[in-house]
Formats: sequence, C-alpha cells, structure tokens
Amino acid sequence: MARIGVFICHCGENIGATVDCRKVAEEAGKLNGVVFSSDYKYMCSDPGQSMIKEAIINQKLTGVVVSACSPRMHEPTFRKACAEAGLNPYLCEMANIREHCSWVHEKEDATTKKALDLVRTSVEKVKNNHALQPIKVPVSKTAVVIGGGVAGIQTSLDIANGGHKVILIEREPSIGGHMSQLSETFPTLDCSQCILTPRMVEVAQHPNITLYAYSELESVDGFIGNFNVRIRKKAGYVDGKRCTGCGLCCTKCPTKKIPSEFEQGLKNRTAIYIPFPQAVPNKPVIDRDNCRFFQTGKCQVCQKMCPADAIDFEQKDEIIEVKAGAIVLATGFGVKNTDFFPEYGYGKYKDVINGLQFERLASASGPTQGEIRRPSDGKIPEKIVFIACAGSRDPAKGIPYCSKICCMYTAKHAMLYKHKVHEGTPYVFYMDIRAAGKNYDEFTRRAIEDDGAKYIRGRVSTIYEKNGKLIVKGADTLLGGKPVVVEADMVVLATAAVSSEGSEILAQKLHVSYDSYNFFAEAHPKLKPVETNTAGIYLAGACQSPKDIPESVAAASGAAAKVIGLFSNSELTREPVVAKVNRSAPPVFSSCMGCGLCIKICPYQAIDKEDIKNRNGDVIKKIARINPGLCQGCGTCVAFCRSKSIDLEGYSNKQVYEEVAALLNE
Repeated sequence: MARIGVFICHCGENIGATVDCRKVAEEAGKLNGVVFSSDYKYMCSDPGQSMIKEAIINQKLTGVVVSACSPRMHEPTFRKACAEAGLNPYLCEMANIREHCSWVHEKEDATTKKALDLVRTSVEKVKNNHALQPIKVPVSKTAVVIGGGVAGIQTSLDIANGGHKVILIEREPSIGGHMSQLSETFPTLDCSQCILTPRMVEVAQHPNITLYAYSELESVDGFIGNFNVRIRKKAGYVDGKRCTGCGLCCTKCPTKKIPSEFEQGLKNRTAIYIPFPQAVPNKPVIDRDNCRFFQTGKCQVCQKMCPADAIDFEQKDEIIEVKAGAIVLATGFGVKNTDFFPEYGYGKYKDVINGLQFERLASASGPTQGEIRRPSDGKIPEKIVFIACAGSRDPAKGIPYCSKICCMYTAKHAMLYKHKVHEGTPYVFYMDIRAAGKNYDEFTRRAIEDDGAKYIRGRVSTIYEKNGKLIVKGADTLLGGKPVVVEADMVVLATAAVSSEGSEILAQKLHVSYDSYNFFAEAHPKLKPVETNTAGIYLAGACQSPKDIPESVAAASGAAAKVIGLFSNSELTREPVVAKVNRSAPPVFSSCMGCGLCIKICPYQAIDKEDIKNRNGDVIKKIARINPGLCQGCGTCVAFCRSKSIDLEGYSNKQVYEEVAALLNE
C-alpha cells in the first residue's frame, strides 16, 4: 500500500507570493495514498531536507513528492535526501509549481488550484514508480582534446598534470591557434608568444600528452567512459622522426609565392613550410595543392637537399584508433572574411585589413618585423581608422550577436599604433564600448586619455579611395548624427568572430548540439556551462561562443576539472532514466517487431538489433537492443515505436496515463 509524503516549498516569495502553499499542503493531505503533507519556506535548505528525512523514517513513506521549483534545479538535492533516509531516490518526484504555476499566473484561487493539480499528478505518478538502480559504466582514463589553441593547451596540461593520459589533436601543422598570431594581449600588453610558447613546448614534452598535429577527427562511436576515436593523421610528406627541423628544405623550395595562412596573406611562404618560427612541432609539411612535384611530377628539390632524408612523397594518410573516456572540444573560432563587407572596399583596396592582419603587422616576428606599414606601398600610415562591430551586432549581416573581444582589441590596436607611430592619429568608430572584465574599462580609457585615440560613436557608411587616401564616411551620433569624414591611410576592420570552419560537421560526428551560428551548445548556461548534451563530451574556449583569453583559459580548466572528476573512479555511475525494450521471459514474446525505426531516429546511436535464438541456436527473431551507456533518456524512440514496445524508465505509458487520469477525475 502506498504511503506518500508531500512537501510544499514556498521558495521564499517565488511561489508563496501567488500560491497559497499552506492550503495546497492541507488539500494534498487528503489525496488517496498521502499519509503526510507539510509546507516550509525553503524546502531545499538543511531544515527542509531534514523534515523530509524525518518523515520518511517516522511515517515509513514509500514515495515522496516535493512541490517546488524546476527538477533541473533541485531534483538531485531531494533525491539525495531521500537516499540518506533509506528511500530509493527514484521514488521521489518533483512537481514544478514555480515555473509552471507561480511565475506564469497572478495571485488568485485558480493559481492555487493549478498548484494542487500539479501535486495530484505527481502523487499518482510516484505511486507507479519503482526502484531504479544507477547504471555502472567502466571508464577508460584517457582524454581526447580536439583543438590546440590556448584552450586546448590549457585543458591538455591540466588533465595531464592530474595524472591522466591526453591525446591532443590539431588540424594545423602547429598548435598555438589564434593566440600565436597576436602581437600583445590586453589588458596587460604582454607578449602573446612569451606567454604561449613555453606552454606549447610543455605540451610537446609532457609524458602524459600525445600530440597529433596536422590531424583531424575521423569518427567517434561509443559512450561516456568508452569512446572509440579514429584520428586521421594527414600526410605531410615529411617523416617527423627523421626530420631535425633544420628548415633547409623550406629555404630551397622553388615555389615561393603562396600566401601564408599564419601571416594572414601579408607574406608568402613556400610549398614546404613551417607555419612560424616557434611552431610546435617544429617540423615542415608539404602543401600538396601547391607543390610543383605533385602538380607536374617534376622538382623534388626538397628531397634532394634534405640532409636527414626525411622527405617521403609516398607518405599516406594514417588512421589512428584510440579509446577514450572523455572528449573535450577546443576548436576555437574563426574571423569573418572582410570580403563580407563590400561597402568598406575590402578586396578592392589593399589598405583595408582585418584585426588579425593588423596583429601580424604589429608583431615583431611579423612580415614587417613589427613596423606598422601599409600593405599597398610599405609606407608608414599617418592616420588609421579602426572600425569596431564590423559585422557583429548587425542583424542585416546575419550576425546579431556581440563578438565580445572587438572593443578591447580595437583599443589595444590604437595603443600599439601610437606606441610605434608617435605622430600618427588613430580614429575609432564604435557603437558603444563593452569592456566588462578586470581592468578592461581602465584599459579602454587609457587608449583615449593617454594615447590620444579619437573615438567617434557612429557607424561607417562607406569607404572609397581618392588621391591615394581612403575616404571614410560616417556619422557622430553623440553630435546628433553630424557627418564625419576622415582621410585615412589605412583602415582596420574589427570583423565578427564566427565559429571555426567545419564546426557543424564536427558537431554531427560527435552528436553534440550547436546553435544557429554553429557554435557548440552547452547543456545548461549556468549549471553545466562546459558540458554538452552528450555525456562525456565537454567544451573549452571560443568554440562555444566568442571569448577572450582569460575566459577561454578558465573554461578550459573547468572542462579539465570535469574530466578529472570523471576519471576519479574506475566506474561511472549514471542516471538510470533510459529507454528499455519491453520483453518477457522467454524473450521471443517481446512485442518488438524489429522494424529498426528506432535505430534510425536515435540521436545518440544507442540502439542496435539483437538476435533472438531458439534452443537449437537458430535466429528466429530480431528485436531492438538499447545500450544503457549510450542512451540519454531523450524518449525519441518511445514516441516513434510503432508497436509501443519501448518505455522510458520512470516515464512509462502507465505512469503518464495515471497523471492524466488524475487531472480528468479530480
């Protein structure tokens, strides 16, 4: 016989202001099967939980209903309290009378009645609950980190320093990401290479880290704690074990006019190249698409000149298979191409560049050795116009979000320009200044007050060339929309930060969610900011949304902490709320017809087919089989099953029907 306890939470005034909680408790006590009912101001507090524990013990409760806020918020709290009192935690249900009632209705009798209806349905459901046991999953204590920028580096080092193995995958020939391209970093103006390079070397030398540069994720299957990861190590046509990194092959290569990706097209590279001097690994790769040998069958100069005999034109892509317990996505961000802004003349005028190109001009290791010079003629610009929000916060361009870092790096660019060209004048067109970070606002004020940057609040409408100058036309909204015209020598666009190339395809390989802009989506913005909807896969850095370096590093360490927490036990305990195929003994009596529809629609690839054999070992039927380690309990298969052979543990058809009946037969 059911003995249910009902506990009504006031949630301060969140619920109590519109719902008569005392009356709900009194009426709930009259429901069939309810032997105890009470209300309290904060049920999630220690006294509230103690009340639940005491009632379970003293009243010998077989089920508990807590009427409070969202289960997503405090269901683990109340389930833990029940378990501590000796009640199976899955015999505890929550009725959400905050989001589903008090927050969406005014204070009136109907609101209290609706709260009671929600309690009534939960009481009927918990009567039909049965004890569930957590699922135990073995854990492979190796992590795969995808992306070798500052976030991927931080994550890898944190996990490795925690005593676990890490496989770091980077699709470029070197790790470092966009941070390696920067000249200096805000708000301290310290050298990015001085910060980053030692960490890059530490990754390469760490005994717990295996680095696969110039490699990409091929495929992933399995589930949390037991992922099977296939990595495609792309052919670079250089034997990394033999190569000494002397660079002779690069200097002798006759194909020398290929725009350098690292230098953002401001300098050329050869067909065999090392991306930048501090690259890790510091080994060259051959760009097959531009190599004269691969195009014509002639040349092989690099092979002839290599003293280590490391050039191998027969090298093929290699598939490497590893087992991993967790995967961290740290693929970073991309920068919107400035040809996206024809009104600003990019592509037509060489002296209209983007922020990353300016970083390379300002860098001591860049194409001009740190001197700010115009790409068109190499002259030092006397006036530079910096345009913030180029594409960002612009619904007309399809990018309504803020790119977050632009205000800060634009202020930094104005400073760097003044530090190098003392007589120069930087102009900054901006919408508003968003500098929300430690010492960030002070940094932007420095650019204005100490370095003389002329900030103009307004949009730039057009840029055109006249007499060797770039004519920048805009308006100053602080002066009532007064037209502003600046004759500039160079224009720098703070173009929008976008998701990295291939993010959508990668998300589909990993079965993780992504937003409409192809940034990876977190499971919950507050409670699970570095977790994805797929258990065991985590997020680090700007692959999730535009982030600056400190925020990327913090997120990376957060993801690493989650991985180390996962690896702290040899077995993982998972929620038992998973799909289950109805079957009786012998299993041939299962109503499943083996149609396979559930296999096709399962977003987590948790379902396959099982052979049902007779005593002679002959296959007489095929039915669906659900892997509880992969299943995330989404219920999609339950909805699609034609024969109604699948139920979701804790949410069976009978339980749902009883909830509906409780409302219809009040």
